[in-house]
Amino acid sequence: MLKDSYSYCKKLAKSHYENFTVASFLLRKELREPFYAIYAYCRISDDLSDESSSPAHALDALADWQRQLDRCFEGKIQEGDSPIFPALKDVVEKHGLSKEPFYDLLEAFRRDQIQARYETWNELLDYCRCSANPVGRMVLQLGASVAKDSPPTDEMLRCSDAICTALQLANFWQDVARDWKIGRFYVPMEYCREFLYDPELQPQQTPAFEKMLRELCRRTRELFDAGAPLVGMVPRLIRTEVALFLGGGRAILDAIEAINYQVWLKRPVVSKWKKFSLLMGITLGRRF
Repeated sequence: MLKDSYSYCKKLAKSHYENFTVASFLLRKELREPFYAIYAYCRISDDLSDESSSPAHALDALADWQRQLDRCFEGKIQEGDSPIFPALKDVVEKHGLSKEPFYDLLEAFRRDQIQARYETWNELLDYCRCSANPVGRMVLQLGASVAKDSPPTDEMLRCSDAICTALQLANFWQDVARDWKIGRFYVPMEYCREFLYDPELQPQQTPAFEKMLRELCRRTRELFDAGAPLVGMVPRLIRTEVALFLGGGRAILDAIEAINYQVWLKRPVVSKWKKFSLLMGITLGRRF
C-alpha cells in the first residue's frame, strides 16, 4: 500500500510540466519520494479549489480534504481517503513535518472561493503567506531532516518566504488573462488607481497597464533579491532545488519583460532552452 502510494504521487508530480524543478534529474535520490508526496498534496489541493463546479462545491471538497489531512497527521487513514495520504503520512512521521503549512495552503484555497480582488499590496502579500510560503517552509523542514541538520533559522524562513511570495506574484503577473477568465484579478486595486487603470472597464492591454505591471515586476524582483541569500544558507542537499526555484521565478519576470508586459495578449513562458540553461548552470556551479 505504501509503495503504491508513493508511485501514485510520483506519477502525479511528473505529469505536470511546470514542476520541472521537482521532477528534474538533479533531485537527490533521498529527496525524491518526499518531494513527490508533498507536491501531490499541493497539486490536489489546488485542483479542488480551481476545478470544482462552484465555490460552494469547492469549499465542501476542501473541508473533506482537510478531514483526510487531519486523519493523516493522526495516523488514522481510512479506506476511501486519497491514495496520496499513506505516502504523506510516512513523510510527515519520518521527517517531523509540522501541520501548519499544510493547513495554511487550504486557507488560501478557501479564500480563493470568496475573494477575487485585493485592495492593497500588503493584503496580497498576506494571501501569499498562505498560498505560497508554506511550500518553502515544508522544503526547508524536509531538507534539514534529511541532511540531519539544525531546524531552519528565522533568517532562513524569512528568505524562503520572500522567494515563495515572489514566485506566487510572478505567476500572477504571468497569468493575468487566464485568471481574469475565472473571475480573479490579483493586481492590487491601489495600483490600479495610481496608474489610472480600471480592470472592470479595461480588462485589456493598455499603456497604463504596461506601466503598472512594470512597477509590480520591479517590486517582485526586490523580493527575489531579498530571498537570494537563502541559497547559501540551506543544507547542500537542497541547495540546487532552492536555486532552481529562485532562478525559475526570475526567468518568469524576464519572459514578461521580453514581451513588453503585454500579458493580456500573450502568456509569457519560460522556454525549454531557458530551463535547460538554468539546470546546466546550477549543475556546473554545484560541481565546481
